[in-house]
Amino acid sequence: MDRIVICMKWGTLYGPDYVNVLWSAARENISGPFRFICMTDDATGLAPGIEAMPIPDLGLPPDLWRSGGWPKLAMFLPQIADLSGRALFIDLDMVLWGELDPLFTLPGPLVMLDSGPWRYRNGIPRPMSSIMAFDIGGLPHLATRIIADPRGMAARYQNEQDFIGGEAGEIAFWPQSWIRSYKYHLRPPLLIDRFRGPHPPGPEVKVLCFHGNPRPIDMIRPPKGNWDVPPHYGRGQVSWMVDYWTRHGGHL
Repeated sequence: MDRIVICMKWGTLYGPDYVNVLWSAARENISGPFRFICMTDDATGLAPGIEAMPIPDLGLPPDLWRSGGWPKLAMFLPQIADLSGRALFIDLDMVLWGELDPLFTLPGPLVMLDSGPWRYRNGIPRPMSSIMAFDIGGLPHLATRIIADPRGMAARYQNEQDFIGGEAGEIAFWPQSWIRSYKYHLRPPLLIDRFRGPHPPGPEVKVLCFHGNPRPIDMIRPPKGNWDVPPHYGRGQVSWMVDYWTRHGGHL
């Protein structure tokens, strides 16, 4: 079965460096052949070896392109070009830190990230779409339902990951030790963050998740003053993030 890594880039928030770094990091952490697909509205600056293709049209209204990640649902169309096999979708602001081969073989029609243990105590899974595994063409109802009623689904669900969680059916989740959050697992405690920066992820971590602010680029090309969200504090470059970024071809 083919292994396919998919990312999406639209608009101007993320430049080609994000795609190129993700591609290089995927090559470092996946053994054997795989395809790397970037669905995008602008393929300028993408590295050789990245297969660029247009984002399939779901007929979304313009405001749903700007709010949440609704275009991601195009990955679930019954057929996308010549793609077939097991897909691993990864958001552009994820940091690939360790071996990714097991992410292709964990069973389940859809594997998602459960952020519930990070933020809540009620034990209810909170599916996140930052990194997902599925068989191409295996969940067509997710595409057909948004095509049939984009406004109704957007009114019912806050964003695309809530839609997937509510409409997908059976969902499996990544082991918590594989995917860690910068905000909840690496960010230094309040006050301590005034004196030291974040430590790098441990060797058991496969993917480091960034969600909202700060973003990886804030630690790589830091603005003056605080790059974190008050009352949290971060300043200057984070050496291990700079090393990751430049080692995979990103520009400072």
